[in-house]
Amino acid sequence: MDIAQLHFLVAEGDQVQRHALADILVHLGVGRITQAPDGHTALRHFSAGITPKVDIAIIDLALPGMDALELIRRLADAKSRVGVVVVGAQSNAVLFSVETMAAAYGINMLGAIGKPVIGSRLESLIANYLQPEEARSAGREQAPAISFAEVGQGLQMREFDPFFQPKIELETGQVKGLEMFARWRHPLYGVLGPASFMQVLEDNRRIDFLDWSMIEKSVAACRTLHDQGIPISFSINVDQSTLAHPQFMEQIAACLERHRIMPDYITFEMTESAVLTTDPHFLERLLRLRMKGFGLAIDDYGTGRSNLQLLARIPFSELKIDRSFVDGASKKQAIGTVLRSCLGLARSLDRRSVAVGVETKQDWDFLQGLGCTYAQGYYIAKPMPVEEFPAWLADWQHFF
Repeated sequence: MDIAQLHFLVAEGDQVQRHALADILVHLGVGRITQAPDGHTALRHFSAGITPKVDIAIIDLALPGMDALELIRRLADAKSRVGVVVVGAQSNAVLFSVETMAAAYGINMLGAIGKPVIGSRLESLIANYLQPEEARSAGREQAPAISFAEVGQGLQMREFDPFFQPKIELETGQVKGLEMFARWRHPLYGVLGPASFMQVLEDNRRIDFLDWSMIEKSVAACRTLHDQGIPISFSINVDQSTLAHPQFMEQIAACLERHRIMPDYITFEMTESAVLTTDPHFLERLLRLRMKGFGLAIDDYGTGRSNLQLLARIPFSELKIDRSFVDGASKKQAIGTVLRSCLGLARSLDRRSVAVGVETKQDWDFLQGLGCTYAQGYYIAKPMPVEEFPAWLADWQHFF
C-alpha cells in the first residue's frame, strides 16, 4: 500500500485540531487530504460520483451537526468500504464500544484512538487498511451451495479428512497437542471448510455422521504419529448430540482399542453453550469421560452466556478462549482486560488455558506475559494433513 496514493478525509469540528490531524498525515506522506468541519459536509464527500473517492476517513466522535455514530450508520447504509479511524476525548471503554458498533454495522473499521492523537499510533491504524479489491480477495470465498445428499455421499466416499493445527506451550515453545479441523476434499471444489457442510448437517440433525468419521480418522492419525515416535495428544471437536448418544462410551472405547491409543491422549472439545447445562445425564457422561482419562475442553469460551456456577461444576481440563478476545488484545485495552479475566478464571479453577487465533508475534508475546498455558493460530501454523506434521515439527523444533 502506497499511502501517497490514498485520499484521506479529516472530519473534525475544531479547526485547530483538524489542521493538526492534516499536518500529521502530511508528515506521514499522505498526498491528498480533504477536510470537513461537520458531519453533513463529511457525508457529502462519500456521495456517488465524487472523485477521487475517499479511501480513509478520520472522524471525530463528537463531530458537530452529525456525530460519528450517525455518520458511521449512514456509511453502513450506503455499503461504503471506506476505512474508518475514530478519534475522541472519551475513555478507552467508549472508544472500544464504538469500534464494536462499527464492526457490527459492517464498516471497515481501522481502529479508534484517543486525543491528543499521536502520529505513530495513527500510522499503525492506517497500516490496517486494505483497498476494497484487496479486502474482497482476502476474505473467505463464498461456500458453494451443497445439498445434504451431496454431503452424505462425500462421507460415504471417505472424502472428509481431519486436518490438524499444533497447540504450543507458551512457556517452553514445545508442541503439546494437535487440534482436529474437518475438511472435505471435494472432487470439484477442492478442499472445503466447515462453512460448506456444517449447516446442512445441523439442519438435518446428522452431525454425528461427520463426528464419527473424524473421530475414527483422528485416532488413526494419533496412532500413525505414535508409531513414528511422536507421542502427541489430539483434540477432537464433537457435537453435544454425538457425545450424549447412549452408545458413545462403548463406541469410543472400541475405537481406541482398535488403534491402541490410551484415553489420556484424546481431548474432546465442545462449545461453551453445549456444556453449560443442568442435565444430570449429560453431566454424568462428562464425568465418566474424565474418570476414564479423556480430556475435556470448553471451546469458544466467552461467546456464550456463561453461568460461572455451572462452569465450575463442569469437569473440563482446558478452557479455550475465543479468538475475538485474543486478536488485537495487545493493542486494545478493553479486549486485553477481558483476556486477563478469562486467564484468571482458568487459573482459579486449576485448568489449562488455550488462546485460539494467535495471528501475530505481538499476540504471542502478549500471551506469554499474561501466563497463558497454550496458544494456537496462524502465527504458529495453519491446519495441515497429518502426513505433513512430522516435517513441520522438525522445522519448529529446529527454530526453538
